[in-house]
Amino acid sequence: MSRIVFLNGSFLPIEEAKVPFMDRGFMFGDGVYEGIGMLDGRLIDNDAHLERLERSLAEIRIPNPYTRAEWSSFQEELARRNGMTEGFIYFQVTRGVAERDFFFPEDAKPTVAMFTQAKAIAGAPAAQTGIAVVTVPDLRWQRRDIKSINLLAQVLAKQAAKEAGAQEAWLVEDGFVTEGGSSSAFIVTKEGSIVVRPLSNAILPGITRKSLLQLSKEVGIALEERRFTVEEAYDAAEAFLTSASNFVLPIVSIDGRPVADGKPGPITKRLRELYLAMASAPAMAAE
Repeated sequence: MSRIVFLNGSFLPIEEAKVPFMDRGFMFGDGVYEGIGMLDGRLIDNDAHLERLERSLAEIRIPNPYTRAEWSSFQEELARRNGMTEGFIYFQVTRGVAERDFFFPEDAKPTVAMFTQAKAIAGAPAAQTGIAVVTVPDLRWQRRDIKSINLLAQVLAKQAAKEAGAQEAWLVEDGFVTEGGSSSAFIVTKEGSIVVRPLSNAILPGITRKSLLQLSKEVGIALEERRFTVEEAYDAAEAFLTSASNFVLPIVSIDGRPVADGKPGPITKRLRELYLAMASAPAMAAE
C-alpha cells in the first residue's frame, strides 16, 4: 500500500503529492510546524499542540486554515489510512505560493502538508538504555518560542551529535543550556529536584514538557524552573529529555561524561511511567 499524505485538503499517495516550486516554505522557510505523538491510536496532548500551532501562526501572521476539530479529523483520518496506531504525525503550514519577494503576498493561500511516521514510542529501546548528548553553541534566532520550519541550526547541531556518537545535541548560550535540538532539556539535582529552563523567547514551549511538569507536581516531585549550566549538568544526579516523538528519555552521558553511574535514574524512570500512564488513559481519546 502506498504511503498516504495530506496536502491542502486532500489525502493522496505520496508520489502524487506536489508542492508548487514558488511555495514560500521552499523559498524562505516561511512557515511553522507541529508534531504530535500517537499511542494506541490516540493523539497525545493534541489540544495543546493545536493551541501552540495557533500561537505560532499568529506570531508570523499566517491565517489558520482549519478549525481544531478539522485538524483533529484530518490527523485521525491520515493515521487510519496509513494503518498507524503508534508513532508521530507531522504537519506544517507555509504562507503559500507567490512570486519570490520578501514582502507578504496579499492573495496567497496557506499550504498545508501532513504525514505520519510509524514508530515504537512506548517500548523504545532507548528508554531502557538511555542516550548520549553533546553540547554545541546555540546559533538560532531570537524567537525560538515560534515553532518555525527554519531548522538549519538544529540540523547542524544534531549532525554534530551524530558524528560524535550521540543521539541528541544540547544547545548552549552564555554557558547555560537552552534546550535540545528537538527536545526539552532537564536535569535532576542530587537533592532530587527536577530542573528545567523557564519559558521565554529563548526556548520552545514544549507540550510534553508542560504535561510532565504538571504530572511531577501532582506526585510531589520538587521542581525548579531556572537556567542551568553545562557544568551543573555534568554533576547532575540524572538528566533526561522530553519530546512529542519520544515522550521521556533518560540521558546517560553528556559530552562523553557519564551522568552519575551512567544508567537511567529512578526519577526519570518514574516520570516516564507517569507520562505513559497519562497517555494511555481513556480520557486522552477525547484529544
